[in-house]
Amino acid sequence: MKIGLDAMGGDFAPDATIDGAVDALGKLPSGDRLVLIGDNGRIREKLASMNVEPSLFDIVPATQVIEMSDHPARAFSQKKDSSIAVGFGMLKSGLIDGFASAGNTGAMLVGASYTVNVIPGVFRPALVALIPNLNGSSSVILDVGINPDSKPDVLLQYGVLGTVYARYVLGIKEPSVGLLNIGEEETKGTSAVKAAYELLRESGDIIFRGNVEGHHLFTDEMTDVIVCDGFVGNVVLKMAEKFYAVARSRGIRDSFFDRLNFEVVGGTPVVGINENVVVGHGISNRTAIMNMMLQTSDVVHADLARKIKEAIGG
Repeated sequence: MKIGLDAMGGDFAPDATIDGAVDALGKLPSGDRLVLIGDNGRIREKLASMNVEPSLFDIVPATQVIEMSDHPARAFSQKKDSSIAVGFGMLKSGLIDGFASAGNTGAMLVGASYTVNVIPGVFRPALVALIPNLNGSSSVILDVGINPDSKPDVLLQYGVLGTVYARYVLGIKEPSVGLLNIGEEETKGTSAVKAAYELLRESGDIIFRGNVEGHHLFTDEMTDVIVCDGFVGNVVLKMAEKFYAVARSRGIRDSFFDRLNFEVVGGTPVVGINENVVVGHGISNRTAIMNMMLQTSDVVHADLARKIKEAIGG
């Protein structure tokens, strides 16, 4: 398998991205090969400073960079030789099996939607994140940022997408699905959430356990898949990250809180598109980049995009 990395993406690129890629080498499955995409001279200079052989990677030159401040759609169309655009071009052509970047998130989503395209039958792609549970397992939550206001049929489909992810990436045989709401009763929530409840309950494609509340999160009571719109999901994700930061600032070191650290997670996969794409945090350091590459490898080896196509019927 070949996994592409945007070597120029992120606030600390290319140093952090190449550091993380080197760290990932000894942890990836045998047969996986990393493809570094970006400024050829700077990549080779960094590897030389680390006394790392360039032959351990495939290096693909890209002369432009989509900056964090760039307008996503405009930059993607105008900077055709950017590391992000080149990466998506390689992904579409089958030259790499997965692509990851800690660069401009908007540009990554533009590339995901308009280069490799949304799977036929998928209403809206979603960003997937993992929420740790006290029993040591993890639950899938989606969406965490693409669609801040989702219609009921989209929320239903998130249940299907999350189920596929939980089954093939996390190895959960029969994932349970819960709808994040302000109460367990089916009459609670907005009109969209109440309508989604009915659709989820009637669906034969998932195991629906009903509504889950905020106090169920992070506990043994949490379902394997949590469905919500991108507004709510992003708030949950950012709160979880802040819990970790607060715990550290107060001198609390705990293995559970460590699992809320974005560096440990690495990135958020985009599900519902034709290829395997993972988006990292802009402030990713070498540890976050390493884990982003390991996560991308897991998604690729799970053949996630194809599994979703089969589930949706595309």
